[in-house]
Amino acid sequence: MIALMQYLIKYALLEPFGVASALNAFSFSLLTIATICIAAAGNVINDIYDVETDFVNKPDKIIIDKHITEKTAYNMFIALNAIGVSAGFYVSLQVNRSSFFALFVIISALLYIYATYLKRSLLIGNIVISVLVSLSIIIVGIFDLIPAITTQNRSTQFVFFKILMDYTYFAFIINLIREIAKDIEDINGDYKSGMNTLPIAIGRNRAHKILFGLSIIPLFTTIYYITNTLYKNEIAVIYFLIFIVAPLFYLCIKIYTAKTTLDYKHISNILKLVMLFGMLSLLLYKYILL
Repeated sequence: MIALMQYLIKYALLEPFGVASALNAFSFSLLTIATICIAAAGNVINDIYDVETDFVNKPDKIIIDKHITEKTAYNMFIALNAIGVSAGFYVSLQVNRSSFFALFVIISALLYIYATYLKRSLLIGNIVISVLVSLSIIIVGIFDLIPAITTQNRSTQFVFFKILMDYTYFAFIINLIREIAKDIEDINGDYKSGMNTLPIAIGRNRAHKILFGLSIIPLFTTIYYITNTLYKNEIAVIYFLIFIVAPLFYLCIKIYTAKTTLDYKHISNILKLVMLFGMLSLLLYKYILL
């Protein structure tokens, strides 16, 4: 999904409008590889530290010590980070912004800190991981748009950067909702592991109410976006109503009525679909911005 999002930004949003960009096809592919490898390394270290929790929450999905050893997993973590950070360093040099390299190091470090410490803390881990997920969108603007800014194209670059910021915000709030839904789903295993997630700290019922409140935000934000930005384009309005607004409305209903672990798992899957349909909406911008 990360690769799909980044390639849609590059080839469905930026290139069709001839937006000035700093990365050629090879460098852009390296940016995607860097992002994917660092994200994958984050998943690996998360699995290593989640073994105890997964024995309760997802015993059929345990990988560490079942399919691969912990030592092998650590080696994969180091290798993926090395590839990701190295690719990120090369891309930073290509755009003549060597300082941008620090972004990959910070993301890699935060994913490790999240897995080992932050995910056990109240809300901080949820917010950090949601920020990191949304960074996979805006990082395209940081490396492809910003270095290509000139006096002549400044306004155009900012228009497209703002579009990326809108998608970044959307990814952040959707992922935050999903993180809290997963915490409610995994409350039993998290409690036994000594975590202090939102449902453990304030109770499942109160966390459920917060989750419902959060779910209303992307629904009304999307409706506002349609009425203020997309209203002139019939195709875009229909797409957003069917594939974004309708699932978000259904999501609110499902969250309001959720009671079982399976309900929260279903909610998590709906959020994945909303993310996917949100990404695919980038294909419409050649019609929206005409």
